[in-house]
Amino acid sequence: MSQKTKLAFIASLVVNVLLLGFLVGQSPRRFDRGALREQRMEQAIKDLPAGPIIDPKAKLRGFRPKPGEAYGRIEAPKGELGFYLISDGNPNPYRYRVRPPSLINLTILEDMCLGHTVADVVVILGSVDIVLGEVDR
Repeated sequence: MSQKTKLAFIASLVVNVLLLGFLVGQSPRRFDRGALREQRMEQAIKDLPAGPIIDPKAKLRGFRPKPGEAYGRIEAPKGELGFYLISDGNPNPYRYRVRPPSLINLTILEDMCLGHTVADVVVILGSVDIVLGEVDR
């Protein structure tokens, strides 16, 4: 294991223990990524707020974006979720594009699979956890 890999593994342990409150396995391997994902899902279910998430009094209609182009992004559970909008001032935008995080997460798959067998590629693809509905459009 290279020095860079060891440092990245130690950094991920520190983040998981101090910020998230749980440990991972002994090596940064596919099984450990899956176990960590399962632990994070269980923790997220425990942290769900009680009651309504959306304010029923919020006014969602009548939104008119300013004329021009805009790109906004938010941090989603699987990566960065981007929104691209071109507007001419009407209530309906001229062009609206969503950049899903699974498409970008899929681009690293080639580098992760080099030197592995076909059976390992299936496990690696599962550990990246892409949503094919986001990618196939």
